[in-house]
Amino acid sequence: MYIRPAKMKLHLNDIKKPITKELDEFEHRFKNVMRSNAPLLDRITHYIVARKGKQMRPMFVFLCAQLSGGVTEATYVAASLVEILHTATLVHDDVVDESYQRRGFFSINALWKNKIAVLVGDYLLGKGLLLSVENNQFQLLKILSDTITQMSEGELLQLEKARKLDIEEDIYFSIIKKKTASLIASACACGASTATQDPEVVERIRLMGEKIGIAFQIKDDLFDYEEADIGKPRGIDIKERKMTLPLIYTLGKVSWLTKRQIIHVIKNQNTNIEKVRWVIDLVRKEGGMDYAITKMKQSTEEALELLHTFPESPARVAIAQLIDYTIQREK
Repeated sequence: MYIRPAKMKLHLNDIKKPITKELDEFEHRFKNVMRSNAPLLDRITHYIVARKGKQMRPMFVFLCAQLSGGVTEATYVAASLVEILHTATLVHDDVVDESYQRRGFFSINALWKNKIAVLVGDYLLGKGLLLSVENNQFQLLKILSDTITQMSEGELLQLEKARKLDIEEDIYFSIIKKKTASLIASACACGASTATQDPEVVERIRLMGEKIGIAFQIKDDLFDYEEADIGKPRGIDIKERKMTLPLIYTLGKVSWLTKRQIIHVIKNQNTNIEKVRWVIDLVRKEGGMDYAITKMKQSTEEALELLHTFPESPARVAIAQLIDYTIQREK
């Protein structure tokens, strides 16, 4: 098993060093891709670009291309496609979740209302399809079309289970593989496919990305139960009736009566701060967080094992650091 070095504080700017030039060029190209002749749409896309996130998915695209043989012209197309798709899903998610903030700023639906937000998300999806066709990148189109399908299936499955609160651990992992891990997996696969024609290499890198995505989502789940001041309010998943891994583990461990009480709180009292805190404290006490951390670390170890089937290189070091970053991040 791969043993990582002693823990140290990781910063994205340090991890980006092997692909700094590529990311700078990508940002320039992405701004051009997002421009529109429609004044309202151009204003909204400019707002989106100006409030970019960590850009972890484009980082995975470029690093996986380097890992597989080197960055090509197609790699820039892949990075733009992945970022456009990711942005479209965030815009639609904010509408579905009735969320009015994104990355500390007002969401698109908060500023321009739901109807425009849905249309902007649709526009971005169409823009991504057009970009792939215009550049004859049909393999990228195939990878990302499959991802869109999986993400939609995962979201719908989660909504269905939220109604009944009958989710088991295997269903949970099925949901997060589709909903979250598929996009990181496709970013890795897209990067690799622009650098090599070997399907075995592309699949190995895709699977690595899936393992990273699973760990990424479990880390998000853990934020709900941590005391630290983070970007996500404590108990938000409980308020939204989302069955996350720490909670699923706890429900499987407690008595029938306690399980019934927890489910009652989630169904009927999820806005009661004291009741939500009782659930959070119970999850911590019963080892739900510890169990989730173990599963998260297992997934990262599996990702690192796959990564280390490739020769040593600056890209390999950066991806290993990025894997560690996903479970060390504070928001």
